[in-house]
Amino acid sequence: MGLKDIVKSMYKYIECIAKDLKKAEKGNKAASQRVRTCTIKLAKVSKTFRKESVTEEIKSKKKKTKKPVKRSAKKSTKRKATKRKKRR
Repeated sequence: MGLKDIVKSMYKYIECIAKDLKKAEKGNKAASQRVRTCTIKLAKVSKTFRKESVTEEIKSKKKKTKKPVKRSAKKSTKRKATKRKKRR
């Protein structure tokens, strides 16, 4: 299942939930059941969307090749000598 198909099915379930939710508010028990089942299906599809989107992101990062960043040479910093107290 491609990312575009997943997005389409998510839209479908969201529309289903919105339509039946209005009916459920009025007291329609069958619509309430349909809302519950659609939310479960939406949750499953959203999990697959997360997985697919992460893999697509990783693929797009691999395609982009970054040029190495030139770094300037580090300046050496010398520490000043400090006197230490003698322990007794």
